[in-house]
Amino acid sequence: MAAGTPRVFVSHLSGVPVFDPNGDQVGRMRDLVAMLRVGGKPPRLLGMVVEVVSRRRIFLPMTRVTGVESGQVITTGVVNMRRFEQRPTERLVLGEFLDRRVRLVETDEEVTVLDVAIQQLPARRDWEIDKFFVRKGRGGALRRKGETLTVEWSAISGFSLEQHGGAESLVATFDRLRPTDVANAMHHLTPKRRAEVAAALDDDRLADILEELPGDDQVEIIGKLKEDRAADVLEAMDPDDAADLLSWLPEADKERLLTLMRPDDAADVRRLLSYEERTAGGLMTTEPIILRPDATVADALARVRQQDLSPALAAQVYVCRSPDETPTGRYLGTAHFQRLLRDPPFTLVSSLVDSNLVPLAPDTPLPAVTSYLAAYNLVSAPVVDESGSLLGAVTVDDVLDHLLPEDWRETDFDSGEEVSGGR
Repeated sequence: MAAGTPRVFVSHLSGVPVFDPNGDQVGRMRDLVAMLRVGGKPPRLLGMVVEVVSRRRIFLPMTRVTGVESGQVITTGVVNMRRFEQRPTERLVLGEFLDRRVRLVETDEEVTVLDVAIQQLPARRDWEIDKFFVRKGRGGALRRKGETLTVEWSAISGFSLEQHGGAESLVATFDRLRPTDVANAMHHLTPKRRAEVAAALDDDRLADILEELPGDDQVEIIGKLKEDRAADVLEAMDPDDAADLLSWLPEADKERLLTLMRPDDAADVRRLLSYEERTAGGLMTTEPIILRPDATVADALARVRQQDLSPALAAQVYVCRSPDETPTGRYLGTAHFQRLLRDPPFTLVSSLVDSNLVPLAPDTPLPAVTSYLAAYNLVSAPVVDESGSLLGAVTVDDVLDHLLPEDWRETDFDSGEEVSGGR
């Protein structure tokens, strides 16, 4: 771990308040959810179990946690209020790790886990279990006798993932693969096995993998999930990919899932569904980087550095009048990443915009979108309506998805990894 990255012991987090960015309390932290991994890697933290005012326990993904301290947890403010349900591959840190008897690898001596330390990975939003605070001997947490020591995850045994070929082992193996490679492996599983793996994956990971699967596999998997969970996964997908998936479902199923989704997410997807599939409006994403005219180059570069952005979306920012979410106020132009790098951090992005290119209209057909990107050497292009509001952006990867043969996702890619688990 890099020096300076804070380490937090989970016993200090039990019961601490969880706040949104405005300082309003969301609830209290009751546990952390981790997933064991193969290859001796420390468990990855998936999220937190938070008890809200109604005493309902909900799941808060670590990707929506912006600060973890001994006295409080800060979130992005986006909280899904559906009740938490533990999945087969998930482990509760407070509930299942603490007071557990394990062994030291070096001496085979039995120790009891008194506390667990978590740490955020450098330059990433991922968290993992870092160290264990243990007591030698057979006494539990209340016993005062016995030497205590802090050890690395690799120094103990007793938490190993069982290698029995089940979904849990397979999901742990998938953890080290890119979503495209996992999708390719899942495509070749039997439907039963594919459903087991999908049920064991967390929502964000499953969303990323669904986006890389052929359409019939997406429909099959989403159809076998509980409706509440299917809605959660759709919310975690990029809006354009969620719209594509929903467009393949029967109308009644599509409407039912849209109703279960958060209103803001459902609104974006409904807007995309209103456009013809092979047009700029049907291809676009509704979540490009949007900045107001008074934003600075430093603000723009901070947005571009966000880990979950695709390279195509990170290649430029779109400058618009308020509001800064699609559909925006008046679209002013595009500031390209290379131009941002050439100017001082305090420069206003409004002075750097390229306003010479005419943006795409939402009804622009796919061939014209392709020609536009090729002619101007762009990896992304703005889509603007008649009133001048930015609706979204078309990226080159979405265009390629519609230009390649329909079965291109079924091609076997050589990822350099071997995945076991069988059919």
